[in-house]
Amino acid sequence: MTSLRQQLASPLQWVALASAALILLPLGYVTTLALSADPAVWQRLWATRIPELLRNTVSLAAMVSVLTLILGVSTAWIVTRFDFPGRPFWEVALVLPLAMPTYVLAYVYNYLLGFGGPVEHLWQSIAGPQARLFSPQSFWGATVVMALDTFPFVYLLTRSALLTLNVSFEEVARTCGASRLATMWRVTLPLLRPSIVAGLALVILYVVSDFGAVSLLRYQTLTYAVFQQMTGRSDTQAASILSILLVVLALTFLVTERWFRHKSRFYQTTGRYRAPQRFRSGWLQSLGLTAYLGAIVAASFGVPAYLLVQWTLSPDAQAILDSRFFSFVWNTALLSASAASIGVVIGLPLAYLASRKPTLLNLGCLQAAYAGYVLPGPVAALAVLILFLQVLPVFYGTAIVLVVAYVIHFLPAGLQSLEPSLQQITPNLEEVARTLGLGVRETWRRVTLPLVRNGFIVAWVLMFLQTMKELPATLLLRPVGFDTLAIRVWLEASEEYYQLAAPSALLIVVVGLPALALLLSRDWRAA
Repeated sequence: MTSLRQQLASPLQWVALASAALILLPLGYVTTLALSADPAVWQRLWATRIPELLRNTVSLAAMVSVLTLILGVSTAWIVTRFDFPGRPFWEVALVLPLAMPTYVLAYVYNYLLGFGGPVEHLWQSIAGPQARLFSPQSFWGATVVMALDTFPFVYLLTRSALLTLNVSFEEVARTCGASRLATMWRVTLPLLRPSIVAGLALVILYVVSDFGAVSLLRYQTLTYAVFQQMTGRSDTQAASILSILLVVLALTFLVTERWFRHKSRFYQTTGRYRAPQRFRSGWLQSLGLTAYLGAIVAASFGVPAYLLVQWTLSPDAQAILDSRFFSFVWNTALLSASAASIGVVIGLPLAYLASRKPTLLNLGCLQAAYAGYVLPGPVAALAVLILFLQVLPVFYGTAIVLVVAYVIHFLPAGLQSLEPSLQQITPNLEEVARTLGLGVRETWRRVTLPLVRNGFIVAWVLMFLQTMKELPATLLLRPVGFDTLAIRVWLEASEEYYQLAAPSALLIVVVGLPALALLLSRDWRAA
């Protein structure tokens, strides 16, 4: 009891508790609203919507996982195990799709593969005027778009695992008579399994929470249904019920991934480490590998980026580059910078206390902050909206509500950089500064902050860029007439004004590239 009182006596501890409460309160309120809903609402949803939505959401996540598994593992294997001309370029180019938001990719492929699009015209010139291709506004269309956008998650983690793999294990298997295929299946893949599963978990959580692609492709999932309930029917009870199901589904995937990763841990039992050697490819094999990687990069980034540039340079697009367009840029920058700055300020005490004083209370506050992982955009927006309507209605319809939703949703992205940065700084440096007469504030200003500055910058940039691309929460909570770049892309693409949506989409992609540079500079081992 005394220890708890001592902890609560610290002002920093109260800040951490308030931050954790801020993040958990909206989710708790939505949960309460859902559980207290009229049983008739539950029965109506179970009889009409929930089975279909669950089936669609799980099916989409499963099929996207299969495709990303194939694309991610195969590309990682190629760039780490084969040596061919242009390999360093493809190694980096395979990460570029992460800069392309799913709703941008969806609207590009809606144009390419949609009714009357260029691909259909080409197909009709070959197969006849009545020939039709599959519509992108379907399960398979959503699957392909989501897989092309998310396979780099699996690629990055698998590549990292392959580069640190001790090939001695594979050599032992080969000397015991195992073929290359058997060695890969029975030795290499089991050693890679934790990294692959972690990548697939990121893919699944991304797919389950995605709104932009499924809304533009008109594919009904739980996330899309939450948005429709809030905007079409203004039914907060039904929206809260679907939101809780969505959160439970995301938590199930997350817990399953943690359990599977725990069961799949492997350790290097020998002190002799040998890095993998790349096989020198002949010209025919190099041509095949380059064609395969080129097709993937072109489909996921090259062709969409080319079309965005072409549309942006068109007269129609140039005509909208006026003061109104730059107001969208200003709104986006203002909201993103505010959310990122507040997120860093809130995340700092949480990460500091968890790393310096890892008590049960401090670790609990930190874990509470990670609740945003299982809060898709529409759910976070619904939670914050209901809470402000009930508690602080005076702020309803202002940008404050939107910034709060951003912070709750994207704070985990910042904590993933803040927490390791603080953990890498030994507390001895701060203790030495204190013994030399520096106070707590001076120690922070002159010792701790300069050492963790880069981690803070990375956290701020990651939160800024994620906020800039956020779509559903912005649609639901933005003040009247307060549009952002993401909103303009969605509104113009929904009406199939592809050229008018291009400048905003291209700017989002270009500004997103620095995040990839940060990602690669922090964890990119070239061999």
